[in-house]
Amino acid sequence: MPLSLSDFDYTLPPELIAQEPLPARSASRLLVLDRKRRADSQFVDLPNQLRAGDLLVMNDSRVLHARLLGRKDSGGQVEILVERMLSSGDVLAQVRASKSPQPGSRLWLESALDVDVLGREGEFYRLRFAGDAAELIERHGRLPLPPYIDRAAGVPDEERYQTVYAREKGSVAAPTAGLHFDRDLLSRLHEMGVGIAYVTLHVGAGTFQPVRVSNLAEHRMHTERYELPSSTVDAIAKTRAAGGRIVAVGTTSLRALESAALEGGLKVGAGETALFVTPGFQFRVVDMLITNFHLPKSTLLMLISAFAGLEEIRSAYRHAVSEKYRFFSYGDAMLLHRKAGLSE
Repeated sequence: MPLSLSDFDYTLPPELIAQEPLPARSASRLLVLDRKRRADSQFVDLPNQLRAGDLLVMNDSRVLHARLLGRKDSGGQVEILVERMLSSGDVLAQVRASKSPQPGSRLWLESALDVDVLGREGEFYRLRFAGDAAELIERHGRLPLPPYIDRAAGVPDEERYQTVYAREKGSVAAPTAGLHFDRDLLSRLHEMGVGIAYVTLHVGAGTFQPVRVSNLAEHRMHTERYELPSSTVDAIAKTRAAGGRIVAVGTTSLRALESAALEGGLKVGAGETALFVTPGFQFRVVDMLITNFHLPKSTLLMLISAFAGLEEIRSAYRHAVSEKYRFFSYGDAMLLHRKAGLSE
């Protein structure tokens, strides 16, 4: 019987949605789920779950100041959330306003920026900045916290809603599994012989878009851009040859790796992915996944159910709720082993 949207629902008490980061990055809890057991642990003890020769693959994308407030040339208020860069001056963005801005109109953002509305492209708008869009957004925009965090971004978020290894600007949401790593933990992992490699996948605002169809076959994923360097492909090949495991840090890293391997071997370079991973997907690259807890009925919950098993994830989430784990971006983490039979 085909799976439907209701198969990925669960009840989450609102008080379990983390609104603030913990004082220390690695102080979060870690729920470990492998083929034979489930265990409650701490993220700081992650080295005990890995072994020398394993390879962590991390998404080094950096979150832009992608939220901008202002008004239309007609006077109405407007809120912009940049989805992605198209060129040095053009972006795709979500636009919230009482009335949709028309092509040819102009927006005045953050009392500093004149932005031209070029037209609609699907659910987004194509906007043109008078200058380097990335630089202007970084200078004048605001850090875009997720919609389930019911407060404005503050000064501490400027550091804590970025991974310590973020470097490639382009995301509008953090690859949150990486938020648990601090410099000390990374050093410990390196010293014990765990390798680290990077991919870049710029997370779009579409990551928060709900699935609106009951029949999952009808859902269309938003497109995100990724880049897989040759150094990472080489590191994966060497890890495999030596019997090590590939550990994706976050669903974004997993999507980039599995997208690059859809035609067989890992393909070096940049690409666009709209990969929608649901139960039955055959994984080619990733053996283990570090991830946060995800929203009900979300594509990310479907992805981890495909990776670790639907019933296993349902049981783990019930356990996490009963044990009062912290959920979503500033919440706790899971370490998932790929369920047997889910690889080629």
